[in-house]
Amino acid sequence: MISFLRGRFVEKTPTHVWIDVNGVGYELHISLHTYSRIQQKEEGLLYTILLIREDAHLLFGFGDLAERDLFQQLISVSGVGASTARVMLSYLKPEELIQAIVQGNVKALESIKGIGKKTAERLVLELKDKLAKITPVLNNSPLIHNSLQQDALNALTALGIPKQAASMVVEKTLKANPEMGVEDLVKMALRSL
Repeated sequence: MISFLRGRFVEKTPTHVWIDVNGVGYELHISLHTYSRIQQKEEGLLYTILLIREDAHLLFGFGDLAERDLFQQLISVSGVGASTARVMLSYLKPEELIQAIVQGNVKALESIKGIGKKTAERLVLELKDKLAKITPVLNNSPLIHNSLQQDALNALTALGIPKQAASMVVEKTLKANPEMGVEDLVKMALRSL
């Protein structure tokens, strides 16, 4: 089990990061929330979960323990895989996701791409009591990046949005809100699709 990695960030995108740990490069799949925390850093620590499948070993990275714990809770629910959990953590901040589940806000969960009514209800049923005990403390630092549009486009295509549609919605959203960070830009773009 790999609990965390500390090293230099070689490449960062809204969906993955390469981290050099003493000359060994690890690729970690991340959420937009984690990306916003590490975007301006050259090195740091990411907590991890290693998922071993028949066809791949996937390493997921998280900026804090609360997000990692929430990811573990989400993938424990039948019908919610690692990719869906990552989309959920990219669409809503961990504290917003916890609040939606604890309050039984099925509509908020259904608004996340790939989450239908049955899955939303199952999330509430299975996690409401467990998550009521979790109170994550998160860093809400603003995002500043030169390739904001490209980062948002990469995030949307990684979430399964066709590149042409993603490009159009990112451009439209940026024109309406030029001061927006990548996390908010992706969220608004997802709502516009």
